[in-house]
Amino acid sequence: MAPPAPAAAADFAAQPHQPAFHGGAPMQQPTGVPAMTNQFAQMGFNQQMNAPRPAHDTHTINLVNLPLNPLELMTTMPPEINLPPNASFSQSPTRNADPSYQRSTLNAIPTTNSLLQKSKIPLALILTPYRSLKPGDPEVPVVSDTVIARCRRCRTYINPYVTFIEGGQRWKCCMCNLSNEVPQLFDWDQDKNEPADRYARHELNSSVVEFVAPTEYMVRAPQPPIYVFVMDVSYSAISTGMVATAARTLLESLDRIPNADDRTKISLICVDSCLHFFTLPEGTSEPSMLVVGDLDDVFLPKPNDILVNLVEAKAGIENLLTRLNDMFVETNNTGNALGAGLQAAYKLISHVGGKVVALSATLPNLGPGALKNREDSKVLGTTKESALLQAQTSWYKTFAIECSRSQVSVDMWLFSSAYTDVATLSGLPRYTGGQTYYYPSFNAARSEDALKFAHEFGTVISDPICLEAVMRVRASRGIRMSAFHGNFFVRSTDLLSLPAVPMDQSYAIEIQIEDPISAPFVVFQTAVLHTTAFGERRIRVVTLALPTTSSISELYSSVDQIALATLLANKAVERSNQSKLEDARDAVHNKLVEILGTYKATMTNSGSGASPQLVAGDNIKFLPLLMLGLLKNTALRHSTMIPPDVRAYSQALLTTMPSQLLVPYLHPVFYSLHNMPKECGTISEQGVVLPHPLPLTSERLERHGLFLIEDGQNIFLWVGRDAVNQLVLDVFDLPSYADLRSGKGTLPILDNTFSQRVNAIIGKVREARRGPYYPHLYVVKEDGDPALRQWALSLLIEDRMETLPSYQQFINKLKDSVSLYSFAGGSPQKLTPRPCRSTTSRSEPSFPRSEPLSTLLIPHRFRRVFSRACKRDCMSIHWAQRELLEDAAGSERDPMNVALRHDVDDETRMKVMSASTRGLRLGADRRGSSGEHRATSQPTNSTARSPPS
Repeated sequence: MAPPAPAAAADFAAQPHQPAFHGGAPMQQPTGVPAMTNQFAQMGFNQQMNAPRPAHDTHTINLVNLPLNPLELMTTMPPEINLPPNASFSQSPTRNADPSYQRSTLNAIPTTNSLLQKSKIPLALILTPYRSLKPGDPEVPVVSDTVIARCRRCRTYINPYVTFIEGGQRWKCCMCNLSNEVPQLFDWDQDKNEPADRYARHELNSSVVEFVAPTEYMVRAPQPPIYVFVMDVSYSAISTGMVATAARTLLESLDRIPNADDRTKISLICVDSCLHFFTLPEGTSEPSMLVVGDLDDVFLPKPNDILVNLVEAKAGIENLLTRLNDMFVETNNTGNALGAGLQAAYKLISHVGGKVVALSATLPNLGPGALKNREDSKVLGTTKESALLQAQTSWYKTFAIECSRSQVSVDMWLFSSAYTDVATLSGLPRYTGGQTYYYPSFNAARSEDALKFAHEFGTVISDPICLEAVMRVRASRGIRMSAFHGNFFVRSTDLLSLPAVPMDQSYAIEIQIEDPISAPFVVFQTAVLHTTAFGERRIRVVTLALPTTSSISELYSSVDQIALATLLANKAVERSNQSKLEDARDAVHNKLVEILGTYKATMTNSGSGASPQLVAGDNIKFLPLLMLGLLKNTALRHSTMIPPDVRAYSQALLTTMPSQLLVPYLHPVFYSLHNMPKECGTISEQGVVLPHPLPLTSERLERHGLFLIEDGQNIFLWVGRDAVNQLVLDVFDLPSYADLRSGKGTLPILDNTFSQRVNAIIGKVREARRGPYYPHLYVVKEDGDPALRQWALSLLIEDRMETLPSYQQFINKLKDSVSLYSFAGGSPQKLTPRPCRSTTSRSEPSFPRSEPLSTLLIPHRFRRVFSRACKRDCMSIHWAQRELLEDAAGSERDPMNVALRHDVDDETRMKVMSASTRGLRLGADRRGSSGEHRATSQPTNSTARSPPS
């Protein structure tokens, strides 16, 4: 009898004497999200997920020890917008903006600024006016008859929330209530030359619409799309393969560059210690190179021949790109005159505008904008690190502002195995509406590096391009825009200049309520005037209507935690750039304490007293977890191991990512693959079926398992050290775990079902995100490269990491901070816990005080109630005790110090605290003859004595 065929990975459970993937039966997962929800009901999640609640009902939950379902975060939608029944005459499902285009941190707007300030919830809009469309997404409707109805006073575009009056002859603005005439051709179909149904017009049924602008919206005729590629051809750029890969990708993408009307123009400028221009005269396919060595006074040789029509000079462009790498392959030039190359590109297109695409593989070291290597590993993790995240010189910002005035946008593509000063160079895209892309340790000899860059570069230059754009956000009376975050230049108080608008780029705009609002609902309208790639001037209008409320309960129930997390991420990055990383981390923590402390005081019976719970609304239960992810993200994390370039690039991502990309970047996705149900990795009506996401903790890792962790930028395939040989063979085509190598790689597609399912899941993960990003795949062995292993584990944000606590520790610290916030009268800035020391040992690290002990004193009138609170529930206030007792409890042998350690169980802590009650020290404003503050010892059962005068 022939021996049986080797078992496939999907049949491991049937193998005798081998663990069924992880030692038990495979995970059972119903197909689809609704079925998953039913499964969660058996696990106790149904009370939060499925319980029906009336509109604006605030469902309060206790976050302490609350298990959070990752799938719920992945599928969460903003709170329902409950507009008055007569808010809109249209019943179209698209009459209000989809959250992917525009969303608010509050889906009910407070009627007064005092109510908004009381809630501590910042009011802001998160905008992504141009998002990429996936298959099945509806196209944005276009109004092409050039009949545009706008309010005469506030200039609002007509939308589904206006009111028609006087028999339909006039319409009343939904923002300022002004009566306006209906345009004469508003009810006429110009294509069919017959009367039309007014209420079928796109602008009255859809909140996202595009108008073809008439000539009065044009200062000049629409300009053609122009691309100028400024490419580093120094020794590093050639040796790493950057030039060869970029040239090949550009060559393959020529037919995909936006060029609907054959007007697109293109130019190539190469830089090392000189500037290299390439002329492509009409009628010839042979390019010629012109070299300019004067970097201080850049001039353009034959400008009409170096900027050419893409169609007319296509043969010459193809010839140039084919030979480009060979022209410089023997170079030993280490210079990089990037600044001079940018100046040349600006001079070439400043009269018409366009996009400059700069590719640099080394730190610019010659001519204008030359930079110095200021990287210093000694300052990482210190207060001096923040200086590395600020621009080294003002040259790039000044140049960017000049570009913005001339409608020139700049994208930066940075490649380097050494310091390249991303913080400084990213200033160009920041003020010109561009994007920054960074490839550390790039080497095209690794196919994975070449594939990632080629995919992203080809996608970006092939995307539809919007040029010469200006954006303005209007709102109802009493509301104004107060602050702006994103890549643009603020031309006036509320007008944003964007020489180009990339796809899937996000913007955050803070809102202030200046006057009381009496209307039952308010309207926010974003308008972007731009030039399309095919020569049309268009206006994209996005309208969002939200109800008003005077109830703080309704206000809290309307919080959109995803929009709020996006805003706080933007503000944290801004704070770190203007001040210090430490201040940004403190600001995130303080805002959480403010929100949760105010929620506790206004929405629960515990008020300002101590409580063993950390309460929050069900609609913001993921906010602490997202903020912990932000604090552990490379953009803000306290660490001595994060290079400044990597940190600066992470900050650039946080300020430009749409919410769909930002959420997994803050809260990665974690899948178990070795025991996934059989339908996972197969194709259903909704596409590839994904496994059930796991909580982000290493407790879910198993030594014989295969796991996938991804954050939208990188994918990690974790292989346990005891993985069975058949699993390794089916996935990696290797005989055993010992033959597997850690590192960046490409997963083979093998002739077995399990391999095909795993590859399908990885492909789905890469395609599911909006944007051009193509995540690298890293194979991580449990006992492999320590640095790679630590990097992968850093995505499991619910675990302790370096100086930051686990999720449960973070929740407990928040709970204690909220209690102390109540006692201190709402001043969280004095109560922020600092990062602890290294967590390599099992003992709990200490939290140094952010302020002197004198700033943390308990007011005399609160001492007695504070003492009683400590006695009633010492656990809920132990962090406050820890801060106040740090000087007195310095010795590890001190019983109180032992009680304050997090690794002590509750029973032991209670015993120690009980034994130490008589020695409890509370901060008191004791002034002796020397004027010093002293801690006063007083029994908890005695009446507090008044401090000496």
